Amino acid sequence: MGEKDRRDRHDRHDRSERHDRHDRAERRPESRVVRLDQPTDVRRRSFVRRPQVRQDAFGIFAEQFARFMGTARFLIYMTLFVIFWVLWNILAPESLRFDDYPFIFLTLMLSLQASYAAPLILLAQNRQEVRDRVVNEQDRQANARAHADMEYLAREVASLRMSVGEVATRDFMRSELRNLVEELTGDDDEDDPDTPGRPS
Repeated sequence: MGEKDRRDRHDRHDRSERHDRHDRAERRPESRVVRLDQPTDVRRRSFVRRPQVRQDAFGIFAEQFARFMGTARFLIYMTLFVIFWVLWNILAPESLRFDDYPFIFLTLMLSLQASYAAPLILLAQNRQEVRDRVVNEQDRQANARAHADMEYLAREVASLRMSVGEVATRDFMRSELRNLVEELTGDDDEDDPDTPGRPS
């Protein structure tokens, strides 16, 4: 009897383990299940995280920078800066000069500024082109709707003209009524025996 109970307990334990394994397999996320009918998701793990840049904020900064560079204020500020730089490095005492006559450091700074300004201006132009494209598409759709409305109104006006052409006008009704009255009075004159000139 004890052996039978032990075997029954062992069978129940095996069934419960199989049931638990089945439940765990069902609860496992689908992405972890290896399936032969789907391609594997290959992800490269990089040790250095890529910097996340908000494209919209950077584009707004590029547009503001390009807009500022296209103003007279920027040209005046840049001219004053270069004049001050050159005069300082020519007229100042030698111990205070930091960029002598060839002004190599000034040339390097202006080159760096130009190298950074060109991509920013291009980015601002690209954003402006995208905006212009959207505006042009909206204008095209508005023109198409206006053209369709004009065609519809033209068809309606033409149908109204055709229907008005078939409707009796006031002058036409007056002339018809006048003709009817004349016909009726003419018939009455013919039927009246007291009409002068009529043979008795």
